[in-house]
Amino acid sequence: MAKKPAKASTKKPSDQAAKTAATGYHMGSTDTVISVEDVVREVEKMGTDVSKDDVAKLAHNDPFIRIDNLKAGYGQMEILHDFNLQVGRGQSLCLIGPNGAGKSTILHSIYGFTNIFSGDIKITANGNETNITTLNPNEKLKKAGIAYILQDKSVFPDMTVEENLWMGGFLMEKPDDAKEAAERVFEKYDRLAARRNNPARVLSGGERRLLEISRALVMQPDVLLVDEPSIGLEPRFIDMVFDILDDLQNNEGKTIIMVEQNAKKGLEFADIGYVLVSGGLAMAGSGEELLQDPEVGRLFLGG
Repeated sequence: MAKKPAKASTKKPSDQAAKTAATGYHMGSTDTVISVEDVVREVEKMGTDVSKDDVAKLAHNDPFIRIDNLKAGYGQMEILHDFNLQVGRGQSLCLIGPNGAGKSTILHSIYGFTNIFSGDIKITANGNETNITTLNPNEKLKKAGIAYILQDKSVFPDMTVEENLWMGGFLMEKPDDAKEAAERVFEKYDRLAARRNNPARVLSGGERRLLEISRALVMQPDVLLVDEPSIGLEPRFIDMVFDILDDLQNNEGKTIIMVEQNAKKGLEFADIGYVLVSGGLAMAGSGEELLQDPEVGRLFLGG
């Protein structure tokens, strides 16, 4: 666990704001108002001194996915600076932090969407560690078993639910293989089976998110990179989506790395939590430890 930062002050709310509890960075409520810009400044005070030993310990010194000293970004702009990450097989990791901290860039780098300036991304399979840094996204999915679940609105609205699932198998050698995989999805999720012949545009927000997750499952990946699973969803659908992810992790052994602005929900779900700032790692601990940390609570949990 990284050294905890010193307590810092927040802005004093106006009289009107003080009368009504204001929401914090996300879930929860607080009588203190703090802007996103203030969150960034406060997290920057934490520094980025989390060691490789810290992240290795959280993965029980047996990483399935490992990132070492990664420098990555877009074009010539470096977003991640000597970033380290370790997640064990079947573990879940939630990345939280202010906007622009580099959370989605980590997912993009693992999947092959960024420029890698230096460092390595490795995965362990059958006891052998393989460097996958330079593989393209299709190779990451087909050869390394890594699937990326995009943020909301990634379904094909005019295609049926069934056709959307078939699209998830676009790398399979035979179309029938994708159709068989789609049937396995329908056996698992009655909600989608009931809608199989409907265009995806008629689905509810929660059903669309389920379809996005299910489409990623068609290739039977070992690793799910999940970008903002709760975005745009009503609370009842948020619970449903996290129940689905919990089942995939704990009953099917999927390794999950997610970015989640709903920090409370994400840390409640995850085995491991990372707090990012300015392309580096400010804090790392179990999800439960970060939920109990007063600075994480003040900056990200609304009190």
